[in-house]
Amino acid sequence: MALVEIRNITKSFRKGEETIIPLDNVSLDIHEGEFVSLMGPSGTGKSTLLNLVSGIDRPTSGQLVVGGVEITGLSRSKLADWRAANLGYIFQTHNLIPVLTAYENVELPTLLLKISAAERRQRVRVALEAVGLTDRAHHYPRQLSGGQEQRVGIARAIVAHPKIVVADEPTGSLDSETSEQIQILLERLNRELGITLLMVTHDSELSRMARRQLHLDRGKIKELASENQPVSVSAGGA
Repeated sequence: MALVEIRNITKSFRKGEETIIPLDNVSLDIHEGEFVSLMGPSGTGKSTLLNLVSGIDRPTSGQLVVGGVEITGLSRSKLADWRAANLGYIFQTHNLIPVLTAYENVELPTLLLKISAAERRQRVRVALEAVGLTDRAHHYPRQLSGGQEQRVGIARAIVAHPKIVVADEPTGSLDSETSEQIQILLERLNRELGITLLMVTHDSELSRMARRQLHLDRGKIKELASENQPVSVSAGGA
């Protein structure tokens, strides 16, 4: 059984007299430990798909199961609890709280979990160690470089030991050298820690680091071969 099962998902909304359909009867499986990249033109529903997988938004129709839980059927409060325990989110602009240290920013998601203070400290320490920022634990965001801030954001995304981590343009606001460092970090976290990662990106080089490459356009998903050529389409997705 796949970790993420997307079945016949459609998302539509009204814009004036027009109906916009960013996702049209899409089906997709993501297995535990996979690194999946999603590319496509701007405005084609890539972030919409991330928001559905992360439970931030709900589909118009279809079913979405993550780790055996049908999240499309959860109430708002149960969905919030589910996200805290099962979902990590890496933002393009890291979204750190400026008045909290790196340690405190990473610690935030664990405050929603029913774990001991000792377990919380251990998880934060391990997460910061994984992204190479143990020596910056007590620095505030203003004292960090852009790349270090994004590393804190990545540590925050993995600290709760989520079933899946989603990343929305994780290198989009970084310079080329820092982007390369973040690319290497994401690949290493997937390879060494087995973190399941679904990433939206416009960066073809970053996309090629993923084990699977998907392309979304006109509401449909195509799977790409390593040479970036379409080879198959997910069931119901085209």
